[in-house]
Amino acid sequence: MNALIINCSPVRNGATAEITRIVSACLKREYTIKNICIDDFDIKYCKGCRNCHKTGKCIIQYDDVPEVMKQYNWADIIISVSPSYWADIPGQFKVFIDRCTPWCNTHDPHASIGIGKKGYTIALRTGSGISECNKIIESMEHFYGHLQIVPSGRLGLCSIEYKEDVGDRIQEIESFCSKITNEKKIDF
Repeated sequence: MNALIINCSPVRNGATAEITRIVSACLKREYTIKNICIDDFDIKYCKGCRNCHKTGKCIIQYDDVPEVMKQYNWADIIISVSPSYWADIPGQFKVFIDRCTPWCNTHDPHASIGIGKKGYTIALRTGSGISECNKIIESMEHFYGHLQIVPSGRLGLCSIEYKEDVGDRIQEIESFCSKITNEKKIDF
């Protein structure tokens, strides 16, 4: 089984990256792991031309989105780890979501990444209220739905601003990962 773990932050070595590292360590016994950071890819803006609604592919932007989607196709589970940027997902990841319209199930023809995939989301924020985390999770689950990825688990982590803040939350993250591995044993 393959697990894709995505750092949805443009920061490669912050709190979000630390959480992806912990998740990878927890899941590596049960899954073949790939980690990606959204900032490692050249992703151009969607121009809203809707040509992809007719062709199933973007015909005006040439960037790394197809390469990222190959990683989604490879994975059996996808774990998106996103910080809050002004109460929502970071702009870099939102641009990626917009560019995934060719793979979206809202029009035919559309590209696809295969069926039976499960999606998990971890959201983090600096403040103490969970509502921002929930908004991020809902955005991710909406995205998953259009890719026909089944939303299968969520974790909101508040009061995390810096990498050092993650240390106090390792048990929560490991518990979340245990649920993922336990589901694997039940489903397969």
